[in-house]
Amino acid sequence: MDMAAARTAQSMRGNEPMRRRVILVLLAAVGVAAVVLATTSWSRTADAADHDGRRTAVLAAARQQAVNFTTLDYRHLDRDLGRVLHGSTGDFRKQFRAGTADLTSLVTQNKATSEGEVLDAGIVSDDADSARVLVVADSTVTNSADAKPTKRHYRMQLDLVRHGSRWLVSDLQFVG
Repeated sequence: MDMAAARTAQSMRGNEPMRRRVILVLLAAVGVAAVVLATTSWSRTADAADHDGRRTAVLAAARQQAVNFTTLDYRHLDRDLGRVLHGSTGDFRKQFRAGTADLTSLVTQNKATSEGEVLDAGIVSDDADSARVLVVADSTVTNSADAKPTKRHYRMQLDLVRHGSRWLVSDLQFVG
């Protein structure tokens, strides 16, 4: 081996520790970038799942309250009115409770029944603690004055608020 080749070989061996350090630093940087990317991706996925879960809970609560509101049976009126009150809060709850005596009298005198069914529901707006939902529902009504069942159609706007893990109706309006 000539002298120039020997120096080149020795120089390359001398740079070997430096190359290893550079490779280790690059591998560490790639590893850190992978962890950051995975964490960011997981966080976005978790946020999307939370949002989807919240929307599912809001729609389920709105649908159930629409059914509760449109389902009454004179033979079980306390139970039926209790379901509406259990799923409501605020001014809506107070107003509904205040009207239960008149409603009880009317439903009982007419031996009325009404069975509600939600046809469709959609969220208009929502955030972590409140939501507005539009619901389309039908109810089949019978009473002592007319033995033939009558179908009634409703379009309702329900405002819901979160109370702990539950979504409660804070306002219900009939919309055209």
